[in-house]
Amino acid sequence: MLKKSILATALAILLALPVLAAAPKTYQVTGPVLELTNDTITVKKGSERWEIARDAATKVTGDLKVGAKVTIEYRMTATSIEVKGEKAPPAKKGGKKGS
Repeated sequence: MLKKSILATALAILLALPVLAAAPKTYQVTGPVLELTNDTITVKKGSERWEIARDAATKVTGDLKVGAKVTIEYRMTATSIEVKGEKAPPAKKGGKKGS
């Protein structure tokens, strides 16, 4: 019974590892809120303005308002990718050199 329990736990962990490994890295930015809408939050970090998208699924803890100091955890997600400057591989010359 104990062996089956250990085996089941190990199997569950092994199956979950690829999912955890695929998650992109998270980053943080901290600063005062400059602007706030339903779709974005803008904070000041040093002399820079950081505008970060948010939606209904964004978890907010505390009283979020302009002027509040916040720490935002975010992930970078590509919205589009355009490959440029691709060249075809050079053509191989036919035949062998030699005798």
